[in-house]
Amino acid sequence: MVNPGYVQPLCVTPQVSLRASNGVMAVQSVPLGQEVTGQHQTTLTINATSLAQLNALLAQVTYCSVAYVLSTQDLIHFTFEDHEVIFPLTIKKPSIPVLYDPGADINSQVTIATKTFLRYKELRLLIDSIRAKYPDIRIIIADDSMEPEKVEGHNIYQYIMPPAQGWFAGRNLAVSQVTSKYFLWVDDDHRFLNETSIEKFVEIMEAVPTLDVLGGSVEGNQFYFTLEYQEGAEGEGEGGCLSRLQNQHHAPLNGFKDCLLVDGVVNFFLARTDAVRRVGFDPLLQRTAHSEFFMDGLGRLLVASCAGLVIGHQKRQSNREQYNKFRYQDEVDAKLRLHYFKNHLKCVVY
Repeated sequence: MVNPGYVQPLCVTPQVSLRASNGVMAVQSVPLGQEVTGQHQTTLTINATSLAQLNALLAQVTYCSVAYVLSTQDLIHFTFEDHEVIFPLTIKKPSIPVLYDPGADINSQVTIATKTFLRYKELRLLIDSIRAKYPDIRIIIADDSMEPEKVEGHNIYQYIMPPAQGWFAGRNLAVSQVTSKYFLWVDDDHRFLNETSIEKFVEIMEAVPTLDVLGGSVEGNQFYFTLEYQEGAEGEGEGGCLSRLQNQHHAPLNGFKDCLLVDGVVNFFLARTDAVRRVGFDPLLQRTAHSEFFMDGLGRLLVASCAGLVIGHQKRQSNREQYNKFRYQDEVDAKLRLHYFKNHLKCVVY
């Protein structure tokens, strides 16, 4: 609106012009003696007999987009005499909320999810350690072993995949079956300790509703990082650069000691199910991938790491030679080619 304290020159009718690109504008009700041209067009001109009348007409201006879009912006050019102001207008289809039943206890709030490949001895030790503390919590296992073994037990769901589909394909499968608000991701060779507390994870996530992923510490290895992205030269189509800065953080997590806001965490974390599904895990990354999920989630996931949230790690056990043959295939070149294309990059620094 125009400042009512503005002194209008004598014999000049106050006039405002509004111009849009993606929509049309109109004044809902025009009193007798006032003039509005361009109703339901992209340019709207309002002439009034006084500044008070001009402001009253401006308060009735409506905008309607002319194309159906889910989310975009328009720039509105507001002109008054020799002055022009440009302000953005958001056009967005409203979405409905997705709610989860909070349930009565931790078993209804959290599902434990893991991916396994050839490590059944380790997997069963993990399950035993979970059941010692959480006898009823749901456990989801994505299994792409060459010769799958049946893993049985109360509230355990094992999903058999085609052989050697890979790390991220398994993660996608496991997370797709989660029905609780949160899931706790663990490796199949982790082990729950007396100090391992899912409740502590949930307490922090509930206190910070904007938080999407909360990482802990595996045998004292907290492993967190930030990501620094620099866009390429504008107008030249040049890719950007992405750097992973290990042990760097953005800021402390307000209200929680030993918790830091970061961009990526260790492979032991609690996450909001719906937030992770929106990002997903790229199944083209099969053997050597973890940071890549957080790269894809940069700017879309709020991530934190807390030193006091702990889990153990088993000693190296069976099938090491066979497991390593698949686990440590050289995928570095293929992974970088994927980043350069998919993320429009010219350099990646881990």
